[in-house]
Amino acid sequence: MPEPLTVITALAVWTPDPVSLVLIALLGGWYATAVRRVRCGGGHWPRARSVTWFGGGLGAYALATLSSIGAYSDVLFSMRAAQVILLLMVAPLGLALGAPLTLLRETAPPGLVARLRSALHSRFCRVLAFPATASALLIATPWALYFTDWYPAVLRSPVLDELTRLALLLIGFAYFWSRLQLDPVPRGYPHLVSVWITFAEVVFDAALGLTLWFSGHIVAADYYQSLGRAWGPDLRLDQTIGAGVLWIVGDLAGLPFLGALLNRMSRQDAEQAVRIDRELDEREAEQSSDRPWWEDDPVLSERFRRR
Repeated sequence: MPEPLTVITALAVWTPDPVSLVLIALLGGWYATAVRRVRCGGGHWPRARSVTWFGGGLGAYALATLSSIGAYSDVLFSMRAAQVILLLMVAPLGLALGAPLTLLRETAPPGLVARLRSALHSRFCRVLAFPATASALLIATPWALYFTDWYPAVLRSPVLDELTRLALLLIGFAYFWSRLQLDPVPRGYPHLVSVWITFAEVVFDAALGLTLWFSGHIVAADYYQSLGRAWGPDLRLDQTIGAGVLWIVGDLAGLPFLGALLNRMSRQDAEQAVRIDRELDEREAEQSSDRPWWEDDPVLSERFRRR
């Protein structure tokens, strides 16, 4: 049982989770090395992608697992709800905006790149990248977590807890990877589809939050009562706060994704306009080159003009 949660303990308490530390070190070290290799080879890698990878991706993952959120996630329902939102919505978005598959394609050996290309066009990836599949996984995961025996088992088993954290991260990354399409995908879909999916997700987040808020059932009540926690909110209020976190914070976490989608749409429109202008210029140049050669000769063109 950690110390009573206050503003000071919320800022000062950290937990050294070994799995999270190793994962952050491996992903951060690989990304930094790959970016350095691209730039040393004369290539360009946008700084914004590195910022989102380290800040929004690995930073949010560290906040969810190493800070007071991770330290109190087994004690307070509301802290576990904040952790779920960070692992499912915030950290995967930052990782997807970092375009890791593109970076891997530019720096990996040719054999690994060929296997990566083959895997992306496999049946599994095609099904996973389909809008309905990725969206159903993202929406159904919190419902399955809170309304099955999955949640109490996570609280009691450290191994299952670590596996669940990784599963949330991978499910969220699969969703944002397939919707943003910054990295190679088996098949591209219009970004307008992702915008409508985002609005549908808002509805399901609200339904989840309201169900936990007004439901008379306390999730994992036996576990929380066995802790004998003598400080903080009671079980009912704690679940109400967690429901608000899942609903409101979950919807707010989707705003950066919506902004990234709109940015991608505007860039694609600009690129399409440039491509159309180039094609029209080339077509006009081809038509002008079909004129007889004497029309471009200064002497003969003047003679024909006089006639």
